[in-house]
Amino acid sequence: MGRSMRTIRSNLYQLREEMPNYTENLSDADIDLHLGELAKKSSSNSTSASSDIGEILEISGTFSDFSAYSSDISGELRRLASLPDPGPVGGASPNPELEPCTGFLERETFSTEIIESISPEDLQPTVKLCVDGLQSASIAVQRSAAAKLRFLAKNRADNRVLIGESGAVPALIPLLRCSDAMTQEHAVTAILNLSLHESNKSMMTHAGAVKSLIYVLKTGTETSKQNAACALLSLALVEEYKLSIGAAGAIPPLVSLMINGTNRGKKDALTTLYKLCSVKLNKERAVCAGAVRPLVGLVGERGTGLEEKALVVLSSLAGIEMGRDAIVEEGGIPALVEAIEDGSEKGKEFAVVALLQLCLGSVRNRGLLVREGGIPPLVALSQNGTMKAKQKAEALLGYLREPRQEASSSNP
Repeated sequence: MGRSMRTIRSNLYQLREEMPNYTENLSDADIDLHLGELAKKSSSNSTSASSDIGEILEISGTFSDFSAYSSDISGELRRLASLPDPGPVGGASPNPELEPCTGFLERETFSTEIIESISPEDLQPTVKLCVDGLQSASIAVQRSAAAKLRFLAKNRADNRVLIGESGAVPALIPLLRCSDAMTQEHAVTAILNLSLHESNKSMMTHAGAVKSLIYVLKTGTETSKQNAACALLSLALVEEYKLSIGAAGAIPPLVSLMINGTNRGKKDALTTLYKLCSVKLNKERAVCAGAVRPLVGLVGERGTGLEEKALVVLSSLAGIEMGRDAIVEEGGIPALVEAIEDGSEKGKEFAVVALLQLCLGSVRNRGLLVREGGIPPLVALSQNGTMKAKQKAEALLGYLREPRQEASSSNP
């Protein structure tokens, strides 16, 4: 226990030279011994690294105009700490292929008592073993290695830097297309966690991560699909990647997740669609992918946390002509009026913004809004809404007076 960290690392590398299958056969006892020694040495001077939640709050800051968006980019963050590695999917086999070093993955004390207190420099040999394991011929070893890296990248920014610099990204990306569901899930979640570090994003895009993440959106488990959507969101925070993500085909499977996913999956899909649709071409792609009809449907879902997010995306799509046409055609005006009558404060604000865009240049849409009984709730909103909602409602009421003025002037 009194050996220096340099000696421990040297011995780890020596073990690798003496044991060709070191990556695949490292025991729980070996992991316990070496990581425990490293933790004792560094616990006196280590500082807590920034957590996923902190970094995600920064990411959610990009939605500052739409504060209804959750700061939790993925359910992964609340779920991972207590998740044991479930092993291979399917029934038990007479001679199961054992997961290597399962204790390193499953024991919660590693997360809180050991891993968090080891510096990245001292953790480097373990990371290298995991990266090598990603390229093993054994699915069990690949699964275990991906899960270890997912775990190590979960809470610490400095670990994300180390793992990225150790060559994990190009080794993880092929596993996104793995036929083993849990290996794919571990790999996509590791990619999500690693993507929170800025320099890893360019590494991922250059290594072909976008198309592989889209493959996960189409084929993965519910959790894999959710985390693939979140990884694409993380990449889309880089402005120059938005168009390439849309061009690669991300929007149709995101629309599918918005329709068919769990509540969590729908939220992740909506958030990612919103971010991608800040550019016009992706708005057009979303409309062509059939996004408007389910968005209008979600506007009417109260108490699910989806209404406000759907309203934000609808408001974005209303920024282009084909989006406005599709919203009106799919019954968007009655749904938006209902949101102003019965929605939350933020929901009412988003709904009036969308209606204002629909009516700004269209006398026909103003007439439809009046026929749907839109004036009384707009008057109420102009008096009792948020400051922004009041301003937008007053502006819209002003536009609604114009058709009558035009009609009276043309018929003296």
